[in-house]
Amino acid sequence: MASRGCILAVFAIFFISRVLCSHRAPVAPMTPYLMLCQPHMRCGDKFYDPLQHCCYDDAVVPLARTQRCGKCTFRVCFEQCCPWTFMVKLINQNCDSAPTSDDRLCRNVS
Repeated sequence: MASRGCILAVFAIFFISRVLCSHRAPVAPMTPYLMLCQPHMRCGDKFYDPLQHCCYDDAVVPLARTQRCGKCTFRVCFEQCCPWTFMVKLINQNCDSAPTSDDRLCRNVS
């Protein structure tokens, strides 16, 4: 049977980690290792903070990254370029769907 000291130590560690996570402890890592309670996502074999980066074309990129679509610029973390129509749509919309008020038509540069 485990000693009473070991049980108390495990309980204390569990309790402290729950308290830190419930208050969203600071997550500014000084090393490349993930810290406890830090929100993270995976892109290929790399982890990233979704508040600062996104996964685009299997690469971790900053949220502000832009790219050209015809004569427009779109934000790769939030929008997509539908190349056959040069329409910029929100990332979760299908390129074949009917145009919406959120879409931008970006004719090809001649």
